[in-house]
Amino acid sequence: MKKMTLDFMGKRRFAMSLSLVLIVISLASLFTRGLELGIDFTGGTLIEVGYETPVNLRGVRDALDTAGFDDAIVQHFGSSMEVLIRLAPDESMDNAEISTQVLRALHKAYPDEVEMRRVEFVGPQIGEELTEDGGLAMLWALAGILIYVAFRFEWRFAVGSVLALVHDVVITLGIFSIFQFEFNLTVLAAILAVIGYSLNDTIVVYDRIRENFRKMRKGTSEVIVNTSLNQTLSRTLVTSLTTVLVLITLFVLGGEIIHGFALALLVGVIVGTYSSVYVASSSILMMGISKEDLMPVKKEGEDQDDLLETP
Repeated sequence: MKKMTLDFMGKRRFAMSLSLVLIVISLASLFTRGLELGIDFTGGTLIEVGYETPVNLRGVRDALDTAGFDDAIVQHFGSSMEVLIRLAPDESMDNAEISTQVLRALHKAYPDEVEMRRVEFVGPQIGEELTEDGGLAMLWALAGILIYVAFRFEWRFAVGSVLALVHDVVITLGIFSIFQFEFNLTVLAAILAVIGYSLNDTIVVYDRIRENFRKMRKGTSEVIVNTSLNQTLSRTLVTSLTTVLVLITLFVLGGEIIHGFALALLVGVIVGTYSSVYVASSSILMMGISKEDLMPVKKEGEDQDDLLETP
């Protein structure tokens, strides 16, 4: 079987430039537009209602405006017969009263057609705590990864892996910011899963790079990294493609509830596969990794012991 000889590192400057552009665009969108935070983070009331026939959203909004809910966010949920209504926190009314008034207003506009499916309520204080805790969870995850990889491999590998993970998280968040997809707790869970997936892919590549640095006697650092990437390419592609196929199925057939979760994972897996090949590997080359850095450290007196054992 013919060995793969793709020149990944020969394109690393172009790849790093592309990554830099995507990160700048993502950060610009995050700072200017922000994320479309779901009710889990902003607080408020979420009401899902069902209709017997397809309904026009404009009519639903007009009915809510008449009842005093002019700040309601209304959208179809799964089909044109299901509607999701999000309301900002209102301290003057409790959850039960809000849902009752909303249902009454909709019944006036659509008699005998509206059915309440579910009601969820999150207080603004809880939403703020979730935002802070979610951000801290990602930071602690990155810090733990940095420490683990530094002990497991070498400090350059630790920095490279964290750079790749930050790259994946920023671009995934940027996609959600640019297109204003809803960011809720399930999406946050997907982001943390992306960190784990991308790290696993990076560790596989790094393990082969370290092995080849110790085994291959000839070749520059770039050649050794290229060889390692080609050797792990089939495993990377098989793993990524099977994961992507599952996520596409979830996104298409899983329903609105897990659309955000599946989308975040889908983007994260694609970007994470790319970063394992280019960002993580290019980073250690930029930091000047060499064979001497990865050779096992000989214990003091080991050479003398070898001489004594020689007949």
